[in-house]
Amino acid sequence: MGRLTGRLAVITGGASGIGQAFAKRLSEDGAAIAVADIRHAADTRAMVEATGGQFFGAVCDVTDPAQVVRFVDQVGAALGTADILVNNVGIFPLQAFDDISNEDWHRINAINTDSLFYFSKAFVPGMRARKWGRIVNLTSTVNWLMIPKYVHYITTKAAAIGFTRGLANELGPDGITVNAIAPSLVRNVTTEASELAGMFDAIPSMQAIPRLQVPEDLVGTLSFLVSDDAAFVTGQTIAVDGGLTKG
Repeated sequence: MGRLTGRLAVITGGASGIGQAFAKRLSEDGAAIAVADIRHAADTRAMVEATGGQFFGAVCDVTDPAQVVRFVDQVGAALGTADILVNNVGIFPLQAFDDISNEDWHRINAINTDSLFYFSKAFVPGMRARKWGRIVNLTSTVNWLMIPKYVHYITTKAAAIGFTRGLANELGPDGITVNAIAPSLVRNVTTEASELAGMFDAIPSMQAIPRLQVPEDLVGTLSFLVSDDAAFVTGQTIAVDGGLTKG
């Protein structure tokens, strides 16, 4: 039996990349997995079921509160009440400030920030009722770096840290911890197809561990934060970035 046997973990953006790696690891730890993504999560389902785990996935627009509520109902019918919420979903377009339209601004904030609120609001009541819960939000080490064309992205990732700290204060008495993980540039299918691929050679030279990060580098930290071992860790932002940021 794994240390998360009997737990149910919800992961947003779990159809590929970091979210998919999270799903696989938490399944290996014994948790049942539910994934919300704008795309079908067939590959993630196959990975989870290969570990012998239970899986539920649904197409869900994380910016639509009605769809989030429907997803909660679907998860409840399929697997029960969630114990763990991993707010992983996010977009990271490179845009100069002058090129960011009102629509661009609202879209990235809806996906990267509003979704944290919608999913936490939906799943916290069940955690409170059982006096146990784990919420982990994905932020980024970009908060501490001088990266151009990222005003809107940095804004949302700084907001994730503020949300983490504020929510941790409110939920601590209920046995619920709230933490954040801050990766550096992660190589996956999405980043390989983006402008960020041009940074693949530069970023490792800035790190203490001089190689590009992959999704599997993050799963151990998540596994710890959602376990009983991290019962006294809350409100924290943990940088998992090969020593890119120091201090």
